[in-house]
Amino acid sequence: MSSTKRPIFHYTAGLVTAVALFAAGVLGLSACTSSAAGNFSGSVVTTSQPPSTANFSGSVPSALQSAASAGQASAASVSASSEAQASAFASSVAAESARTQAAYQAALKNVSGRGDAVGDVFLTGLPKAQTGGLHAAVVNITNHTGATASYAVQVDWTDTSGHVVDSDVVGTEHLAPGGKATPIAFSTKDADLTLVPTVAKAQRF
Repeated sequence: MSSTKRPIFHYTAGLVTAVALFAAGVLGLSACTSSAAGNFSGSVVTTSQPPSTANFSGSVPSALQSAASAGQASAASVSASSEAQASAFASSVAAESARTQAAYQAALKNVSGRGDAVGDVFLTGLPKAQTGGLHAAVVNITNHTGATASYAVQVDWTDTSGHVVDSDVVGTEHLAPGGKATPIAFSTKDADLTLVPTVAKAQRF
């Protein structure tokens, strides 16, 4: 490893993307529900709005108007609740990601050499067609010890000249003996570059 390299740590992009997709799916649920009626050829009865008095010879029953108003309020409440849940979930995941990243980086900070867990880790490349053009590699971690352990792994990305141009830190916590974990390391460098991922450090903690 080059002694002049300066690791650049990134939060795992796959996690952020998953959270964004989850929030988008929740927020789109009510829209999909309201548009589904247009897919049926028969008549559809809804209570989202009070019936128009022009369609009746008498007045609209007050009970029906109350039910319709209650339905609208309930739908609005469900939508607001879904948005709040999605926001809370995203915040929770982001906070957990920040906590684990800090733990992994702290575990690697004072490691001498490549660490004590290099033999428990190997990398598998991912095609850019599956990653939206990002450089990515699956970090395969297997706990070969007889005790539960957490792992921190630094993945360096090198160019065709062998220079380290980017780094990512991933890991897993409380992996049981014989257990396996497969976090993903990313590089956000130009997709047109040819980069090779290598395990720079791996440490149990």
